Amino acid sequence: MTESSAWAFPDALQPQPGDVAFDVEALSASMVRVRAAIPDDAFTAPVLGTEREGNGIVIRDDGLVLTIGYLITEAATTWLTTRRGEVVPAHPIVYDYASGFGLLHPLGRLDVPSMPIGDPARVAAGDDVCVIGYGGRRHALKAKVFAKREFAGYWEYVLDEAFFTTPAHPEWSGAALVDAKGRLVGVGSLFVQEQQDGEPTQGNMFVPIDLVKPLVAGLADRGAAPARPRPWLGMYTADVGDGLVVNGVAVNAPADVAGIEPGDVVVAIGGEPVHGLADLFRRIWRTGPAGVEIALTLLRKGTRLEVRVKSAGREDFLKKPTLQ
Repeated sequence: MTESSAWAFPDALQPQPGDVAFDVEALSASMVRVRAAIPDDAFTAPVLGTEREGNGIVIRDDGLVLTIGYLITEAATTWLTTRRGEVVPAHPIVYDYASGFGLLHPLGRLDVPSMPIGDPARVAAGDDVCVIGYGGRRHALKAKVFAKREFAGYWEYVLDEAFFTTPAHPEWSGAALVDAKGRLVGVGSLFVQEQQDGEPTQGNMFVPIDLVKPLVAGLADRGAAPARPRPWLGMYTADVGDGLVVNGVAVNAPADVAGIEPGDVVVAIGGEPVHGLADLFRRIWRTGPAGVEIALTLLRKGTRLEVRVKSAGREDFLKKPTLQ
């Protein structure tokens, strides 16, 4: 995403005062711009880049900012910009691999109102919603939920349920999905292209806001033992017509060390057939914590292979945030 400029949605696409039951401009004041600089040698730099920009949402009166985690992963410096143009440094305090959320603590006073939190369970496919980005009503978009379903991503990521909306917001990363009453129900993660009734549809995927509750609760419970990380293979897999095909492996990640190659087809885990990408990841995670050995059955150019992969914790490959 590039720096917000003078662009604006056409008036017909913006939520007008008579269209919604809340003040869009007032709600937009809770949005901040997030900028992050990532070292050139960071693990995620080749895929996500070293200069990242997106949206953040103030969700607590003390200025706690919620965003989508890939914006701040391995960030060396992070900055927040308010609607008034004030720039404040921030420190990443949470990147949750399960939800994909990131939390930022501003290292200065933001003086920005928090956005009210809604209930994702009350929003269904077919409902009217709004997608709000940094920049006021001109960067707010009237949208509709066209699906609410499971999502699995090739980077070893599964959501039990995610929101899919259309039309697409061009600055979706960390954008706020709000319900008809102006309450936050999701955070922007992806641009998606799908077929709906035989027609191509462009839209966005949003992570439901209820997944942030245990993360915020964990901030207050500093004495609790940290959760044991999930096993991670670094194997980028896609669910295509030929099955679960490995499209790539992260350099020096467990899958790479075990000799898994692009083009391999995953057919079983622990000797049991797998049924889709989400099933593969969930069964890997159920095997045990990071470090557990994963038994995979692969097909490579028609030859059946049994491979044992010693998993790792994803965070072991990432640079840790330092206090700015």
